Amino acid sequence: MPVPFETLIPYGIMIAMFGVTGTGLHVIKGIQNGGKKPVGVWTSGIGKVYTPGELNYRLLDLELTEMLTVMDRDRRLTGDLRGQIGNHEAPPGFELNNPWRLEKRIS
Repeated sequence: MPVPFETLIPYGIMIAMFGVTGTGLHVIKGIQNGGKKPVGVWTSGIGKVYTPGELNYRLLDLELTEMLTVMDRDRRLTGDLRGQIGNHEAPPGFELNNPWRLEKRIS
């Protein structure tokens, strides 16, 4: 027994909306990252992609921590989380730009 095409219209709309939403999220992530690919959990700082069979979680955690530290430094230097700067010397005033915040002493 054939199915009238009108019954398939809602499914077509749902599939189209999934596509529109996925494309929109991909574009927004690209804009937020400055046009660079998003950093994933499965990649290391040097660009190696790990498969689930070869994951060493301590090593991966250490590499992600180092990568986030470097990304925070880049954010403080350039103002963008994924931005990088090619100067071999930090700009003036960066020596006072410490990521560690100290509490004032109670006297």
